[in-house]
Amino acid sequence: MLGLRCAAAALLPLRAGASAAAMSTLLVSQPRYAWLRELGLQEENPGVYNGSWGGRGQVVTTYCPANNEPIASVRQASLEDYEETVKKAKEAWKVWADIPAPKRGEIVRQIGDALRQKIKVLGSLVSLEMGKIFVEGVGEVQEYVDVCDYAVGLSRMIGGPILPSERPGHALIEQWNPVGLVGIITAFNFPVAVYGWNSAIAMICGNACLWKGAPTTSLISVAVTKIIAKVLEDNKVPGAICSLVCGGADIGTAMARDERMDLLSFTGSTKVGKQVALMVQERFGRSLLELGGNNAIIVFEDADLNLVIPSALFAAVGTAGQRCTTARRLFLHESIHDEVVTKLAKAYAQVRIGDPWDSDTLYGPLHTKEAVKMFLDAVEQAKQQGGSVVYGGKVINRPGNYVEPTIVTGLPHNAPIVHTETFAPILYVLKFKEEEEVFAWNNEVKQGLSSSIFTKDLGRIFRWLGPKGSDCGIVNVNIPTSGAEIGGAFGGEKHTGGGRESGSDSWKLYMRRST
Repeated sequence: MLGLRCAAAALLPLRAGASAAAMSTLLVSQPRYAWLRELGLQEENPGVYNGSWGGRGQVVTTYCPANNEPIASVRQASLEDYEETVKKAKEAWKVWADIPAPKRGEIVRQIGDALRQKIKVLGSLVSLEMGKIFVEGVGEVQEYVDVCDYAVGLSRMIGGPILPSERPGHALIEQWNPVGLVGIITAFNFPVAVYGWNSAIAMICGNACLWKGAPTTSLISVAVTKIIAKVLEDNKVPGAICSLVCGGADIGTAMARDERMDLLSFTGSTKVGKQVALMVQERFGRSLLELGGNNAIIVFEDADLNLVIPSALFAAVGTAGQRCTTARRLFLHESIHDEVVTKLAKAYAQVRIGDPWDSDTLYGPLHTKEAVKMFLDAVEQAKQQGGSVVYGGKVINRPGNYVEPTIVTGLPHNAPIVHTETFAPILYVLKFKEEEEVFAWNNEVKQGLSSSIFTKDLGRIFRWLGPKGSDCGIVNVNIPTSGAEIGGAFGGEKHTGGGRESGSDSWKLYMRRST
């Protein structure tokens, strides 16, 4: 990891007091950011790909969260561009569906190899445009590579059983076929990996993909699509198999309402996800929802605090609290509450804050100025509801969208702010007495994504994993809430949406079953 971090220095030189003239210039045109050209990025980039590049919509500039300087611009899709792209993607699907699944897997393998060749420079773009530290940016690209590798093997395994028929001389066959066109709407916080989870699996299943990334990470969407498009071109298959339409709510709404969208995978907030789900359901469509998470860590009195402190720190402040699996609630047994809070505050004080591409940085900026405002509003609400800020709580006086990682104590488990997911590094620390009550408190929030307990009691561990334990889609023991593996199904229950992506039998969501 250290080697990867050090490599970032050559790709993303440290900012050193840019002049007013330089700040008015797009970063892509500055010599120290010349590496962006390796990804095919220019001052203005077409944001539509359907076998050829274009875009007739609004020109949107994206900004670096570490200094709020403009990076480059993307011309988004108009509704006319969207219509044209859907038609081309549906035509491309006819070609793709006829290619044997193992051969589709071979092309996905080549996409993984192409991403490997660009992993550092693409990881640097993630760091620059999204704001996460370089190691996390590279790790996100690696996750896409890993899911490509996984999908290659899966391409030789998907299918259904031949079942015994009760009729003589008959066979009962379960046949799986691709759904057709998969719409993929991704969020800013994982602008590469979530698309990878969806597209790699959808492709080996025989589907065409149409991607709309977050407008604030449009350059990443363009750069990733350029890499994929080259592989498709080299294999002489239609580029529209992996189409791109950069855009805002108008494009997202069109996708949700479009009956030609055979599956719509949406990653984002619970609020928007509910709107998407209603629009898709209104046309009896199929959706895959990956929404919010108000994730909890529970620490019992027998826990190993040498595991607890770094795990809670990583889960709460990693990616500046902007993961869907970020720990937002920390339940501590009353006998160890004060000790853990003291140790955790000391650990917070050692977190190195800085430019996300700096090799020493462990904690970068929030993604937008709006996120900073949400952070401040949440801290104020926590105070008004009886909470005490024992660490952090303020904006950091430096360029960019930096806030202090924050610990709040003294709130009841059911305080309104505790039950509100805030996409920021705020950890609410709460006391509990008994196992039964704290399991119930873990489950009382509307979302059900990730959860974790720290204990040495085997009986308690199996109760936690059982029907009366955690109601989340991801249930951890003695590890943080964040950090999922691609081999398992990723997703959550209740207001998290119920969708599953990546591993296990998630591939079935991208196919239709016939008996």
